Amino acid sequence: MIRLSWVFILLISFLFSCSKEEISVEKHFELMEIPKGFDAIQFPADNLYSKSRWELGKKLFYDPILSSDKSISCASCHLAENAFSDKVSVSQGVEARVGTRNAPSLANVAFHPYYLREGGVPTLEMQVLVPIQEHNEFDFNILLIAERMNQDVSYVEMALEAYDRIPDAFVITRAIATFERSLISGYSPYDKYENYNDQSALNENEIRGMNLFFSDRLQCSQCHSGFNFTNYSFENNGLYDEYSDSGRFRLTGKEEDFAKFKTPSLRNIALTAPYMHDGSMSTLDEVIDHYNTGGAENPQKSSLIKPLHLSESEKEDLKAFLNSLTDKTFITNTLIHK
Repeated sequence: MIRLSWVFILLISFLFSCSKEEISVEKHFELMEIPKGFDAIQFPADNLYSKSRWELGKKLFYDPILSSDKSISCASCHLAENAFSDKVSVSQGVEARVGTRNAPSLANVAFHPYYLREGGVPTLEMQVLVPIQEHNEFDFNILLIAERMNQDVSYVEMALEAYDRIPDAFVITRAIATFERSLISGYSPYDKYENYNDQSALNENEIRGMNLFFSDRLQCSQCHSGFNFTNYSFENNGLYDEYSDSGRFRLTGKEEDFAKFKTPSLRNIALTAPYMHDGSMSTLDEVIDHYNTGGAENPQKSSLIKPLHLSESEKEDLKAFLNSLTDKTFITNTLIHK
C-alpha cells in the first residue's frame, strides 16, 4: 500500500500555490516540437512551460542534491543514452540499497495519464515526490532539499526567475516535471516511414515485422497501441506462475488486479534492456520467445496472451521492427544530456 509518509509529503507540496502570473508556452523549438502523429502536451495550469523552468528542472534532474547522502540523482537511474532508463534489473539507491522494480524509460512521459507501474500517481509533479521519499531510492525529505537549495545562490536566482519564489516543494516538483515533459521521442525510422513519408526508412525485414506486429494474428497493437505504443492499461502478461510483486493490487486492493502492471511503451525498446517490471529478461529475443510460448498460466493473465507460433524468420522480422523504434536523435540530443 502507499505509505502514509508519501501521502503526507504529497499534501504538503500541493498546499503551496503559485504567486506568479502564468506565462505562455514559449517556442523552445529544439525541445518542445511535437512529432507528427503525436497528441499535444497538456500542461498543468500552474506549471506552463518556460525555458527558465526547464533549465531549473534539468539542473535538479542531474543533481545528487536530491538524495539524502548526495550520492545519486534522477539521472543515476535514468540514463540519457538508454532513453532515460537503466542498464540493470533494479537500480541502486542511497547506500547501495537495491530497488524493487526496473526503472522505466522517461521518453514521452509527458503523454502518460498516470505514473508508476500500478498507476497510482496522477501527475508528473506528484511522481517526483516518490523517489525522493522512498527508502531504497533518495530516502530524503523535499523540505530538506529546499533548505539545501536555498543555501545555493544560483538555485535561488533560478527559482525566482522561473517561479517568482525561492526554492520550495512547489518549485522542486514543478521544475523537474517541466524538464521531464521535454523528453519527447518520435523520430525513429518507423516514424519517418509512417509519419514523414520516407519509404526508405524501413528495410524489407522491418516492414515484414511491422506487418506482423499490427496483424490480427499477433495482436501486439491491442496493448501497444497509439503513437506511444501503449494503451496504458494494466495487464498480467503471464511472466510467472506466482508473483512476488502484487502490482496494481498494491494500490486498489482488488484481487483481480493482482500482479497487473501498466503496459509499457515500446519506443526505444532496443535501448531499455533489461525488460519486464522486474528486469528479469535481458534481451529482446527472450521477450519475443516469452510471448511466442504464451507465457505462464497465471489466473490473472490477459486473454490476449496466447502462443504466437512464430517461425524463426518471423521472430527476426519482429525483432527488426522493434529495433526500428529506436530514436537516435533523442539519445544524441545534447540539450537533454548533462
